[in-house]
Amino acid sequence: MRKILIAPDKFKGTLSATEAASAIANGWRSARPDDELIQLPISDGGEGFGSLMAKALDGTETLIPIRDASGREKTVPIWLTPQGTVLIESANIIGLALIPQPQRDPLTLDSAGLGAALKSDTLTQCQHCIIGIGGSATNDGGFGVARKLGWQFNNETGQEIEQWPDLTSLKTITEPRKGHLWADNLDSVTVAVDVQNPLLGPEGCTRVYGPQKGLEEEDLPRAEAALARLADVWKSQTGENAATLAGAGAAGGLGFGLHCFAGAKIRSGFEIFAKAVDLSAKLEEVDVLITGEGAMDCQSIMGKGVGELAKMAQINGCRSLGLAGYLDRHSGLEAHFEQCHALTEITSRSEAEQNAAQWLEKLSTEAAKNFNETEQR
Repeated sequence: MRKILIAPDKFKGTLSATEAASAIANGWRSARPDDELIQLPISDGGEGFGSLMAKALDGTETLIPIRDASGREKTVPIWLTPQGTVLIESANIIGLALIPQPQRDPLTLDSAGLGAALKSDTLTQCQHCIIGIGGSATNDGGFGVARKLGWQFNNETGQEIEQWPDLTSLKTITEPRKGHLWADNLDSVTVAVDVQNPLLGPEGCTRVYGPQKGLEEEDLPRAEAALARLADVWKSQTGENAATLAGAGAAGGLGFGLHCFAGAKIRSGFEIFAKAVDLSAKLEEVDVLITGEGAMDCQSIMGKGVGELAKMAQINGCRSLGLAGYLDRHSGLEAHFEQCHALTEITSRSEAEQNAAQWLEKLSTEAAKNFNETEQR
């Protein structure tokens, strides 16, 4: 009998982290019924971050009205903890998954909906704010948030800029007027990021994540130039080169924008979550870690939750298995995982996406049998 920690992230577009954990547990149990299974779905700042953090911190859900990245009205949850912290998941507000495929055009979408949420009266009850920002539909560098918080952006002729791609002509940034500052009651604002990318360059948000959100190849130079100009003007007016901060490029530059225009500190979303649930202590108590996400590749070991969790398991002398929808065998994952398996090893990609829970359960069963054989050898 072994003690197993089942701690996957979401399988994006198919399964939440909680659903993935349940499928893995069901499959593992069918092959190794005597093992003790502990389910702990994880988040690194993307989809599911708010609800999972709320569960860890005894947060209470409250609903607020918002507009998503395309301007549609919605009602979404935020969470208030007994410690006076408000938890916000931006994927609920300006998330890519909320936008129908034909409308996924980051040049016309912005983060204003998140800015409006931050001005909700509910936040006046709090002392701290943690915002998980993964999974956004936007690439605006936090421009929409900033405008909602009272910042103004003017071009060379003094006209106010209203669309983020027009930041290429940015001349001045003006902070909110006295008496109109955002969240004076907050002692701290923290941005939980799921990647460590800078704002600009080949590893920046536009080049790496823009195409996933709908930016065409011909759009990339204009988008990059707009964010570069935003960063240059900010640096010239404040002296801070915020574009180079690790995580500044998270969520289409939202890490940069919330740092500059909302005074937020950028932190690893996984580190925040790991501390909240005391992951180190849990790993000390188990023999095997099973984690995973929709696609495991080189990004998984560059700050993503599953990679960081595997590194923690190594430190604690805990064996680790990775289960994924898709697996890049050339990504260096073997340095951190004893074994990795993908749904595409046992079924087609389209079938895996349509019946993800069923196939993940089956993959877990096969992994458990293989694990058992490894032990016997």
